[in-house]
Amino acid sequence: MHPKKTVADPKIVRQLNKSAILEAIRESESGISRADAARLTTLSRATVSAIVDELLHSGVLRETGIGVSLAGRPPTLLQLNPEAGRVIGIDVGATHLIVLATDLNGKTLADSDIDFDIAIGPEACLEGICQAVEATLKKCGCDISEVTGIGVGVPGPVNVSLGTVSSPPIMPGWDGFPIRCKIEDRWGKPTTLDNDANLGALGEWAFGAGRGEPNLVYIKVATGIGCGLLLDGKIYNGVLGTAGEIGHVTISEDGPPCKCGNYGCLEAMAGGEAIAQRAQLAVKAGQRTSLAEINHSRPVTARDVALAAQAGDPVSQQLLNDAGRHLGCALASLINLLNPGLVLLGGGVTGAGNIFLDPVREAVGQRSLRSSSTAARIKLAALGRRSTVLGAVSVALTETFRHYIEAGERPTHLVSA
Repeated sequence: MHPKKTVADPKIVRQLNKSAILEAIRESESGISRADAARLTTLSRATVSAIVDELLHSGVLRETGIGVSLAGRPPTLLQLNPEAGRVIGIDVGATHLIVLATDLNGKTLADSDIDFDIAIGPEACLEGICQAVEATLKKCGCDISEVTGIGVGVPGPVNVSLGTVSSPPIMPGWDGFPIRCKIEDRWGKPTTLDNDANLGALGEWAFGAGRGEPNLVYIKVATGIGCGLLLDGKIYNGVLGTAGEIGHVTISEDGPPCKCGNYGCLEAMAGGEAIAQRAQLAVKAGQRTSLAEINHSRPVTARDVALAAQAGDPVSQQLLNDAGRHLGCALASLINLLNPGLVLLGGGVTGAGNIFLDPVREAVGQRSLRSSSTAARIKLAALGRRSTVLGAVSVALTETFRHYIEAGERPTHLVSA
């Protein structure tokens, strides 16, 4: 008896073909012809021509000029139309809020970077986020009607399918709050929510130091400590979205209490808030440090410690050395488990540069398997404070192009090209 043949769904096949063509054109800098698209995708010229016509009609592609021909009529070149929409990236930090408005090439059109307090609760924070988005769009003369996708990063474990956070230690009052639904209800735009470290990994992979690296670990050392895992080219979230919570790995059983309820967590030993608290204790103890001058007017922050360390303050340098060693111990175990090719360190604390990075590398070298640590390059993230928000832009762009792939008609929210 012959096995029954399966027949591919024509709609799915067309979507896959459209995705391949769109990706080939997106990757070109100067534009490619229909013939080039057929060659790169191994699709027939007739298939490419039909799909290109559809994408031109939708507005996502545009004809940009004439290419060089070795014989016959010169070909018309195709490019992504960056004016076909706008995307919004949002990085919600414990103490900061960054918003980017970009075109469909990911080019920044306007931004906002403001102080923020996530502890005031979800309703008040959400209103502040929405105001910042509208103000950012106004800066570049855009309207929310032009937006095709929104990406949001938050400093807590995210259930991506539900668009909520789950018991976030540094987000009091946010547990189960429907962040994604609230934003989608506000503007009616497709919105993606993820952990800030996951988006930091995506941002560095798409725009920064992680380009072309399929196995990448991104560690964000800010108020807390998070970890984004890019494995085989995909973000690994785990069953409930809590994968990568390296900040709550126990470093010392007798260590200080952590906001998660345990003791001696990495975050409680080496996070930005922990560094700031140790700096304040050093000042109160009368240690000779330039941080004492700051403490007269306001509490010392981790950023103050990083800047003072760079300026040669020995107390600040020791604080960052200790924090770096603690992070290196946790990172050594992660490297042994996952064997990544690249580890990128981002977040505000890493602004101290090698003062923080060197003890991390030293601890990893001492505590991980030699083969694993040799394979894992440990570097500072290239995008600085913008790793997460650019990762949010990346997922918003992915959502936008998914719409073009699945839809055959010109969406009503597009900018006129």
